[in-house]
Amino acid sequence: MSTALFKRGRTFHAGAAHRTSRMKSALERSWLIAAFIVTATNAFAQRQFNVLDWNSHTSLFDYLDQHMHQQYDARRLALHEALRSKTAAESYARECRGRILQVLGSFPEKTPLHPMITGRIKENGYEIVKIVYESFEHHHVTANLYVPDGKGPFPATLLFCGHEDASKATDSYQQTAVLFAENGFVVLVIDPISQSERRQLTDSSGTPQVRGGTTEHTLLNATSNLLGTSTAAYELWDNVRGLDYLESRPDVDRSRIGCLGNSGGGMQTVYFLGFEKRVRVAAVCSFLSSRERNFDLSILSDGCSQMPDEGKYQLEMSDYLIAAAPTPILILAGRYDFIDYTGTVAAYDDVRLIDGVLGVPGRASLFTVDDGHGISKPKREAAVTWFRRWLCNDSTAVHEPTINSLSEKELMCTTTGQVNSQYADEITVERRNLAVYDSLQSERKAFLHLDREAKLKDVMDLLSITEWNHHFTVENLARITMDDISWQKLIIRKNDEVPLPLLEAYPPGSPKKVIAWFPGQGKGRMADSVKLMHDYLQQGCIVLLCDATGVGETSDIPLFNDPKYYNEEYRNAMLAIHIGRSLVGERVKDVLSVLDVVRSDRGLEGLPLEMNASGVATLPALHALLFDTTVSKLNLYGSLRTFKTILLNPTEKNWYSYVIPGVLRSYDIPDLVDMVGVQRVHFVNN
Repeated sequence: MSTALFKRGRTFHAGAAHRTSRMKSALERSWLIAAFIVTATNAFAQRQFNVLDWNSHTSLFDYLDQHMHQQYDARRLALHEALRSKTAAESYARECRGRILQVLGSFPEKTPLHPMITGRIKENGYEIVKIVYESFEHHHVTANLYVPDGKGPFPATLLFCGHEDASKATDSYQQTAVLFAENGFVVLVIDPISQSERRQLTDSSGTPQVRGGTTEHTLLNATSNLLGTSTAAYELWDNVRGLDYLESRPDVDRSRIGCLGNSGGGMQTVYFLGFEKRVRVAAVCSFLSSRERNFDLSILSDGCSQMPDEGKYQLEMSDYLIAAAPTPILILAGRYDFIDYTGTVAAYDDVRLIDGVLGVPGRASLFTVDDGHGISKPKREAAVTWFRRWLCNDSTAVHEPTINSLSEKELMCTTTGQVNSQYADEITVERRNLAVYDSLQSERKAFLHLDREAKLKDVMDLLSITEWNHHFTVENLARITMDDISWQKLIIRKNDEVPLPLLEAYPPGSPKKVIAWFPGQGKGRMADSVKLMHDYLQQGCIVLLCDATGVGETSDIPLFNDPKYYNEEYRNAMLAIHIGRSLVGERVKDVLSVLDVVRSDRGLEGLPLEMNASGVATLPALHALLFDTTVSKLNLYGSLRTFKTILLNPTEKNWYSYVIPGVLRSYDIPDLVDMVGVQRVHFVNN
C-alpha cells in the first residue's frame, strides 16, 4: 500500500460529542491492572505485533459504554420533562409501557392450561397443592399452591423464585409463602425454567447437560435472541399463565391479586409489572437497581435478566415500575447486598418523583434492612404487611413465627424430578426455538424476494448501521522485522469508532494481489504463521492483518467474563445487545473501514482484492460483502454455515459473538451467501 496515502490521510467528519467515560472504581482499576499483567504475560509471544500504545483491552467496552450513557442521558432528559405536569407524567408512563412491549418481542400463543394436581400436603392452617400447568402447548410448569384454611375467595399472590436450584423448595420462599398463607392469602410459587424440576437442557434421563440454572438461562437466551425473543420473555409468559391459573380458581378473588419475587424473582417481578395490568400490588426484593450503573461497574447479569434493545429504547429498571402506575410497589433492599444499593435508591427516586406528579404519593415505598441478598425475615414481614394494607385494608404489622421447611423432594410435582423425563411430549425452550425457526422459513423467503435496496436497509437496521462513514485517517507507525518479514504498523481512525490496528507487509517486486485477513484469534497469531506469510509474499501478495474490534489486542479481559456464561466476550456482547447493537454489526463496520482504505489507494487500482476471515470475524466479513463489490473472493475459515447450528447446539461456547437479535425473522446465513453471490464465498475447513 503506497506510503503516500498514509502521509496524506483523510480527515473524518466532526461527530456528535459524547460524554467522557465515567471514572472506574478503585477496585475495578486494581482488577484492570492485575488482569492486564496476566493478559500481557500470556500474550508475550504476540506482543511485538501490537500496534496500539494504550491498554486497549477495554476499548470496545468503553466505546459501547459511552454510547449507552448517551442513550440514558436522553432518558434522563425525558424523565425531567415528564415531571413538569401530570399530563406529561402520564404520557411518559404510557410510552414506557409501549417501549417495554417492543423489547419483550413475541410470545407463544395462548393454549389451554391443562392444570393437574399431582399431590397435596396438609399443614396446620393451610394446604400445599402440587400443581403442573402448560404455559404453552406441552410446556409444563411446576408450582406449589399454598391455600389457607377457611372459605374463600381469598386474596392471592404469585411468588417468583430467584436463581436457587431448589426454587420453590428454597427455605426463604417456603417461609414467605407460609407467612402469606397464614395471613389469608393463596400463594402460587412457580419454578422458573432451568431450575428445580424444569431444567431444559437435559439428556433423556433428565440429567442436566450444563452447570447451574443461570448458565442454562444464558445459553437459551442466545438462541432466543436470534428469533427476536429472550429467556426473560419465556419466564414472563410462564408467569402470565400462572396468573391465568390463579384467576381460574373459585377460591381466589380475581380483584385482589399481587406478585412478588426475590433476586432473579425480583427481576421477573419488574418485567411482570411492566407488562401485566391485572396486578393490584407488588413487592420487588434484592434486584431493583440501575441498569446503566450496573453496566458501568461491569456488574454482569445472567441471560434471563436482560433483553435486547433496553438501552436503545431508553428503558431503566425503574421505568417498568413507572409503567405499572398506580400499582402499589414495595422495594425491599439489603444495604449490604451485592445488588448496587446506590442504584436501588436512584430507581426508587425515579418512581417517587413521577408518583408525586401523578398524584399518587406513597404508592411506592423503599424498605431497607441492614443485611445482604435475599428475602430475610424482616423483608418477608414487610411484604405481607404491605399486601394486607393494599388488598385487605389492614395496616397491622405482621410478625413471622417459627416456620419449618419441607424437603425439596416432598414439594416436587413430578415423580421423576424433571418435566423432561416425566412428560414424553415435553416441548422445551430449545425445541420450541427450533420450531419457531422452521415456522419463519416463509418470512425468510419473502425477504429474499425484496428488491436490493429494501434488503440492504433491513440488514443495516438489524446491524444498527444507520449510515456509513467513509472518512478516515491512517497513522503510519513503527516498522518491525520478524522472521525476515517487514511489517508496517498502522492505525485506521474514524470519528466515533474504536481505532483499528493493522499490520501490512509488501512482497518483493511488483504486487499482484491484496489479501486482507481478519483472524478471529488476532493478527499477532496470524503473523506468527511465518510459512503462510512467506508464501503470500512470494506469490506477490500485499498482506493486511487486522484486529476487528474486540479481537486480538482489543480483546476483553477474562476477569470480566465469568466462565459460567460460556463466552469469552460476554460483557461486550451483552452491552452491545443492550444498546441495540451486536458484535457482528460493530465488526462489519471494521471490515468496511479496511476496504475503504484499500480502495482509496490509487497505487492498488486494478489489483485483485481477496479477503480471509476466521472465527468470530467470519460473519462480519460475509455481511461486508453486501456493501462492497470490490472483493473478488472471501475465504471463511471455521465459519457458521447456518444460525440453526446455534439452535441445535445451545451448550457450545461463544455463541453470543455471532448473535444478531431478530436476524432469523429476515435471513439465515445461506440467504446471506445467496445475496452476496455464491461464487464469491468459499467455506474452508468447515
